[in-house]
Amino acid sequence: MAEVWLARDLELDRPVALKLLTPDADRARFDREARAAASLAHPNVTRLYDYGEADGRLFMALEYLPGGTLEERLADGRRLTAAETAALAAQLAAGLAHAHERGLVHRDVKPANVLFDEEDRPKLADFGIARITGGDTITETGTVMGTAAYISPEQASGEPAGPPSDVYSFGVLLYRMLTGRLPFESDSPVELAQMHVRAEPPAIELTRPDVPPELAALAMESLAKDPRQRPADGAALAARLGVPAVPGEAAGAAETVVIPPRGRPRRNVRLPLVVGAILLLGAAGVAAGILATRPSSSGSPGTGPAPTRRVQTSSSQPSVPETRTSTSLPTTTARSTTSATTSETKTSAPTTSTAPTTTAPTTTTAGATTTASAGG
Repeated sequence: MAEVWLARDLELDRPVALKLLTPDADRARFDREARAAASLAHPNVTRLYDYGEADGRLFMALEYLPGGTLEERLADGRRLTAAETAALAAQLAAGLAHAHERGLVHRDVKPANVLFDEEDRPKLADFGIARITGGDTITETGTVMGTAAYISPEQASGEPAGPPSDVYSFGVLLYRMLTGRLPFESDSPVELAQMHVRAEPPAIELTRPDVPPELAALAMESLAKDPRQRPADGAALAARLGVPAVPGEAAGAAETVVIPPRGRPRRNVRLPLVVGAILLLGAAGVAAGILATRPSSSGSPGTGPAPTRRVQTSSSQPSVPETRTSTSLPTTTARSTTSATTSETKTSAPTTSTAPTTTAPTTTTAGATTTASAGG
């Protein structure tokens, strides 16, 4: 269908995977893949950077993932540890949950379509045969789409694929990560597809007795012949694997906890301290006013208290701009208290306010946000 080249984006100076449609390939299917990829934005899904046509050939510029594929890591019957399997499965389930929530069915979940980035994060790739819910269909009824080793029973029978179909393929992938082998094996793709329809997979415990029971149970449930007996979708898989989803993305999502930056505690923690500071500053202002109006101890005996000169603060002085940040609350209160106190003393220097900070405008261009620094 396409050629994939490692290329460099000259505008942003970054490597990209450039996918070029072959001249005799289906342009409509390539367009659907681009629209499917563009609708997704998740850490465990490959990102689409650009789509267009050059010299009569359609192209996609995709995120370059240099860490290889999961297929390479499982070659020659290798299997992963239980901890590695659980971590990978949880991240892939989160990516599927994101796709399913947006009405997208991958239809070809397999190790060759799981790629790793430079931080060893797994990402679902290749939505070339993905099905978009509610969109026009290209695949005719009765056409088998998918890879024989990972195809769901309903796909092998030529029936429409839904989120449970991706769950089945996920179950095959999980089975292989745990055992180092496929649940069904045959040299004939047709026979292999029929085994997915009729045969039962061997129990995982027979091949690897030390597998955590919850992972083995999830793999076997995902391989149920009846789609209604599997976990419903990627969100259900993620929930079983304990993945905290982003609010609004997946059903049963856990609340996201936002941790404040170091050195800036939460406001509700500082509130008693701020209130206490205000009370202390107020008390200090009252005390200063009383001391300023008391009789002078240096006056001559019998002459009475020394006169106190009152200075009226001009109402035409510029007011101090109010600041809304939580950290400026004690400073603003202290300035106000000092101003009130100095009106009762002999001399009162006008309050000098610092010019308010100017926030530079934010300009959004092609999905990227650029903030111009104040002053050039």
